[in-house]
Amino acid sequence: MITIAVEEYTGERDALRWSFELAEDSESELLSYLYRGRVLVARVDGQVAGHLLLVDTATPGEAELKSMAVRTDLQGQGIGAALVEAARALLLNAGVRVLHVATAAASAANLRFYQRRGFRMRAVERDAFTAATGYPPGIVVEGIPLRDRVWLDMEL
Repeated sequence: MITIAVEEYTGERDALRWSFELAEDSESELLSYLYRGRVLVARVDGQVAGHLLLVDTATPGEAELKSMAVRTDLQGQGIGAALVEAARALLLNAGVRVLHVATAAASAANLRFYQRRGFRMRAVERDAFTAATGYPPGIVVEGIPLRDRVWLDMEL
């Protein structure tokens, strides 16, 4: 059993770029949010094991989980769940009542993860992952072409 410590990160975002790149295939999309919002990091043995980025939405009382990743060698050990729980507590204390997240429809693993945390399906955004949004053609996730984005949300 590993010990996970989650904290708000206030250091240089470029030092976490490797983690953001685990979750994002589009350089232009990554640059559009890398320096926004609040970042939580999970540490295992003092080393960053993953991150979670929260950004405000246009609707008061709502936020978006914009980016999250856990080092591949540490996945499946509760780090992502710990990040989501810490984000939930942080947002509740700030008066936020709804948390949104979007993920690839092709990723059954991500959809399963978010639903296990209490997120529910809200909408499908067709053809979200295109060259126009900075995604290279031919990306396949879990044997499925990367095309559509699924939006989920959770009442906190």
